[in-house]
Amino acid sequence: MEKKLYKSNKDKMIDGVCAGIAEYFHIDPTLVRLGAVILTCAGGSGILAYIVCAIIIPRDPN
Repeated sequence: MEKKLYKSNKDKMIDGVCAGIAEYFHIDPTLVRLGAVILTCAGGSGILAYIVCAIIIPRDPN
């Protein structure tokens, strides 16, 4: 079975990007969200990365 990256519909907070990445890698979404916050505080790249991912990653069809 082929894995695909989708934004999550069930565990989303803003747009489901972090939850989708967590589902893809089989890790806790809180860890991905903390990583995004750390990137944001470390220079603002987390906000830009989240916006780009929200635009590019498709919504989960299920």
